[in-house]
Amino acid sequence: MKLESVIGLEIHVQLKTKSKMFCACSNDGENQPPNTTICPVCLGHPGTLPVPNKQAIEWAVRAALALGCEIPHHSKFDRKHYFYPDLPKGYQISQLDEPIGIKGSMSVVIGGEERAVRIHRLHLEEEAAKLLHNDKGESFVDFNRAGTPLMEIVTEADMCSSEEAGEFLRELRLIMRYLGVSDADMEKGHLRCDANISLRPVGSKDFFPKTEIKNLNSFKAVERALSYEAKRQSTVWEETGKAPNEQATAGWDEDSAKTVVQRGKEGSADYRYFPDPDIPELDFDASWVDRIKKDIPELPRGVRERFVNEYGFNAVDAKTFASDRSLAQYCEEVISELKVWLTSLDPDRSAEEAWDADKKKFARLVSSWLLSKLLGALRVASSSIADIKVTPENMAELITLVYQSRVNAANAQAILSEMVATGGDPTDILESGDLGALDDSGALASVVAAVVKNNPVQAAEYRSGKEAVFQYFVGQVMKETRGKADPVLAAQLIKKALAL
Repeated sequence: MKLESVIGLEIHVQLKTKSKMFCACSNDGENQPPNTTICPVCLGHPGTLPVPNKQAIEWAVRAALALGCEIPHHSKFDRKHYFYPDLPKGYQISQLDEPIGIKGSMSVVIGGEERAVRIHRLHLEEEAAKLLHNDKGESFVDFNRAGTPLMEIVTEADMCSSEEAGEFLRELRLIMRYLGVSDADMEKGHLRCDANISLRPVGSKDFFPKTEIKNLNSFKAVERALSYEAKRQSTVWEETGKAPNEQATAGWDEDSAKTVVQRGKEGSADYRYFPDPDIPELDFDASWVDRIKKDIPELPRGVRERFVNEYGFNAVDAKTFASDRSLAQYCEEVISELKVWLTSLDPDRSAEEAWDADKKKFARLVSSWLLSKLLGALRVASSSIADIKVTPENMAELITLVYQSRVNAANAQAILSEMVATGGDPTDILESGDLGALDDSGALASVVAAVVKNNPVQAAEYRSGKEAVFQYFVGQVMKETRGKADPVLAAQLIKKALAL
């Protein structure tokens, strides 16, 4: 029997508002001493009243719109009851049947094929506190996190592989960062995932009992847990000829690389939901929703497509640029400066016409110098694109120097390292360090002739068939010219001199 996976995700995204969801406490509790960003409201003391965070509601609408969701005119908060040490009130303020957003969709690309994953709903709720456990078996509760604004995004069961689920989460994280609503750092728990999986015979449209794998906090964990659970359930099907008997909730044990069933799966009735009597219901004005929609920035998919179509980058480089909004913005600023330079060379052409005249070459230059050389230099300097000292104007100037062959690649790399360290101007660094290219072929020919003359043994070896010796001459010429010689021209002149 051939089986296929049926996967749906429930993703929790912490919002990075200044204050918590229902009180004025700082939302920076993860960076503060335990139990210091708390108040009677987020601790659930009797007589306290929650006040919804307007910014959190706006950001939830913003995220829902970015995921293609409809925004119902009416929404409300509900109480979800369960008893656990990390829930001070004995219930969580959440949303049951009237969420912020419904009926959305987000596309992912798997193996070159685009697949749409439907979004069932997006709702707001408050985060629980954080339990801390030590080696002595003791547990402590840090209430700093209690009350943090939390979005829950629930997909339909549209995914059919662990790879697809992982790619969906990566794209969702990127969208949240582009929107500026969350850092979505899985290592810090800003983005967590509960993954639901069941199997069914290929071609069937039926749904069978699922396992919900709770609190997965890395893409790797999501993919490994779903792959393991698919194999486990497949074994049950093979041995019994049918699906597992009941739905279950499981955890993921990273050490043993196995899912561990924890309990039966709860239903909504187990939580005894009812509308929160202390929070007014929400009515969304259409013009207010439209204003939020117009303020949504260009999202990663749009950036990737535009970088390919407008600038000529290949799909892989476009994806890399779009993976970091700061990097994508920096790239566009560099290109804008390059277009200014191109226009100065030919005032009769627009910047776009000048770029399009040799689009692929310019795109390769920008990709090489930003994605490889600049990011490499930043890693060496333990820096990042977010706090870079190299201005887009100076980066464009360096690329221009390379394009005009005023500096060879090796010396340009040295100039870039100095720019990353000091923020200096590339032309100033080139001139002060005498790093400009040796563009006088006559002068270079004289250097080559002298090198060949001064190394007769090596010349004889080369002429006798030891071609590896050729690189020795290239190295000597570069040494004599202090790295300023064009390696291609130098190689041509060396071959000519050795042939005499």
